[in-house]
Amino acid sequence: MAPTLKPLTWRHSLQPLFLSLFVALILGVPLVSWAQDNPAAGAPAGGAAGHVIQLPNPISITDPRVLIGQIIGAALGIVGSIAFAMFLWGGFLWMTSAGNSEKVSKGKMVILWAAIGLAVIFTSYALVSYVLKGLKPQTSGVQQPPPATGVQQQP
Repeated sequence: MAPTLKPLTWRHSLQPLFLSLFVALILGVPLVSWAQDNPAAGAPAGGAAGHVIQLPNPISITDPRVLIGQIIGAALGIVGSIAFAMFLWGGFLWMTSAGNSEKVSKGKMVILWAAIGLAVIFTSYALVSYVLKGLKPQTSGVQQPPPATGVQQQP
């Protein structure tokens, strides 16, 4: 005879929620208290006027466009490596199929979808490169006249 399942009660369905909130409070409250100023160390309490907090820049990049470009470049590199691995996997399936038409078609499909994925990767790289180049500050195409020297040049 199959065991019967008990219906869920509110206690059972809300227990994970309350447990998660409890853990978040236990872990989060010390973080908030660590963020307070230390008046004993000479710093004004409560972030008084004139008190500037400076944090070191661990990545030494000041332009967010450069950071975004590096993140996207790294992500596209990882995705490109995955596409290369899929090409290898599809070729391996095809070569080890031993004449089995099902494995041959599976290997061909893996290679086809890897090629489509690679086309998407190249297209996204081109679009991101175009957008990031468009975000760079542009100089105006108008040339400034040379400073006046008081002497006119003959043509």
